[in-house]
Amino acid sequence: MINDILQHFNITSSHSGVAIGGHWLTGQGETLQSWSPVDGQAIAAVQATGRKEYEQVIEKAQAAFLEWRQWPAPKRGDVVRQMGDALRTHKKALGRLVSYEMGKSLQEGFGEVQEMIDICDFAVGQSRQLYGLTMHSERPGHRMYEQYHPLGLVGIISAFNFPVAVWSWNAMLALVCGDVCIWKPSEKTPLTSIAVQKIMEPILKANAVPGGVLCLVNGGREVGEWLAQDTRVPLVSATGSTRMGKQLATVVGARLGKALLELGGNNAIIISEHANLDMALIGCVFGAVGTAGQRCTTTRRLIIHESVYDAFTQKLVKAYQQLRIGNPLDENQHVGPLIDKDAVQHYLHAIDAVKQQGGRFLVEGGVLEGAGYESGCYVKPCIAEAENHFAIVQHETFAPILYVMKYKTIEEAIALQNGVPQGLSSAIMTQNLRESELFLSAAGSDCGIANVNIGTSGAEIGGAFGGEKETGGGRESGSDAWKAYMRRQTNTLNYSTSLPLAQGIKFDL
Repeated sequence: MINDILQHFNITSSHSGVAIGGHWLTGQGETLQSWSPVDGQAIAAVQATGRKEYEQVIEKAQAAFLEWRQWPAPKRGDVVRQMGDALRTHKKALGRLVSYEMGKSLQEGFGEVQEMIDICDFAVGQSRQLYGLTMHSERPGHRMYEQYHPLGLVGIISAFNFPVAVWSWNAMLALVCGDVCIWKPSEKTPLTSIAVQKIMEPILKANAVPGGVLCLVNGGREVGEWLAQDTRVPLVSATGSTRMGKQLATVVGARLGKALLELGGNNAIIISEHANLDMALIGCVFGAVGTAGQRCTTTRRLIIHESVYDAFTQKLVKAYQQLRIGNPLDENQHVGPLIDKDAVQHYLHAIDAVKQQGGRFLVEGGVLEGAGYESGCYVKPCIAEAENHFAIVQHETFAPILYVMKYKTIEEAIALQNGVPQGLSSAIMTQNLRESELFLSAAGSDCGIANVNIGTSGAEIGGAFGGEKETGGGRESGSDAWKAYMRRQTNTLNYSTSLPLAQGIKFDL
C-alpha cells in the first residue's frame, strides 16, 4: 500500500526535502529517515536542508514576494481555489500517507486533508475581504483610512501531530494576503510535506506563480533556528511545545520580529450535575483518545460534579474497555500508535509520576506487545484519579492519559479548569443556562476556545484557533486571523488647498 502511495506522489526512496516551488534542490543537510509508527518500518529517506540551500530558498522567496505582492488579491485567491481542488483530487492518497507516516486513524487522516480543503475555500472568500476602515479626520478637506499590506516572507514551523493541516491554515491565508511561505515541517513527518509540495507544483506552474512563493525546507532543529534568527523573515508561525515556543519567541523577539505561536494545551471538560451523561461520554472519550492523545486540544482533565462522579466514571471505564487499539489504517480501530518510542517513554514516565504523586488508576496503562504491535508504539489509553495541583497534571503529556477529579460548585470547577499554565481549549457539559453562560463569561474559562456541550477536540475552520497563557496567544485559521499575516498602515489624504495641523497647532512661516 505505502509503495503505491509513494509512487502516486513520485516520492523516491531517497528524496530531496528542499524545494522552491516546483524546483527541487539537492539537500546537503542531515538525512532524515521517515519511520512509520504503524509497523515500525522505514518508509523513505529525506535529504534535509543545508545552509547553502536555505540561503537559495530565502533569496528566491524575496524575489518572488516583490512580484506576488502586486498580484490582485482575488487573483491570488483563485490560485488557492485551484489548490483546494487539487487537494480534493488527492485526498485519499494524502490522507493515507498522513495516517501511515504519523499514525493517526485513517478517518482522521482524511479529516486532516478535508481541513486543508476547507481553509482553501475560506481563503478564497477572504481574498475579496481584506478590509480596512475609514475614519473621520478632525481636519477639513482630509480623508483618513487604514489598509493592510503583505508582510513578506512567512516561516511556518509545523508539528508532527497535524503534519499538513496546520501548514495550510497558515499558508492559504498568507498566500491570499500576498505573502510567500517557507515551510519547515516536523522532522518526524517529512514525506507528507513532500507530497503536499508535489500536489501544489502543477498549480504553481499552470498559473505562472513566481518561483519562491511556496518553499519547503525539511530539516531538524537548526533549520527552525535559521528561520527564527533571520531578519528577512518578518513572521514565524510555530506549532509545538511550550518549551519550544518560549525559545523561539525569545529569538524572534530579540530581532523585533513577529511570532505566531500555537503551543501546548491542558484541556478540561467540566461534567455538570445537569449534563446529559450519555452525550458527554462521546465528547470525553473521543477528546481523550483521538490521535492517541496527541492533539493540542486533547482532553486531559475531567472535572466532574461529585453527585454524578461515580455514575460517570463507571460509564467512562466501560467505554475504555471497548476501545479497539491497532493499525490506524483499519477503519474499525479507535486508537493508533504514538509517534515513536520516545513518546512511549514520556507516557510511561507520566504514569509513574501519577502513582508517585498520589494518583490512582481506574483504567491501567501499559505498552501493548505481540502481533500487530511490533513497532512498540502502541499503548493503552488510561484513566487516573488525580488532583489538579499534582505536578504531572499541570504538565501536558502528549499521550492518552486522562485525569479525573471532583468538584462541588460551578465556581470551583471553573477555578480548577483555569488552574493550569496552559489556556487552549475547554468545555462544559451542562443543560443549565446559568452554568453555560457563566462558563462563557469573563468570569469563566480563560482559554482561547470555550465550548458548551461539545468536547475540547476538533475546531471548525471559520473560527480563530489558538489559546492564551502558555499556549502562546496566537490565532490561526478563521475569523480575522488573516491580519496576523499583514501589516496595518494608517493613511491620511489631504485634498484641500491648505495644510492645517492636527490638534489646532499653528505653525506660520
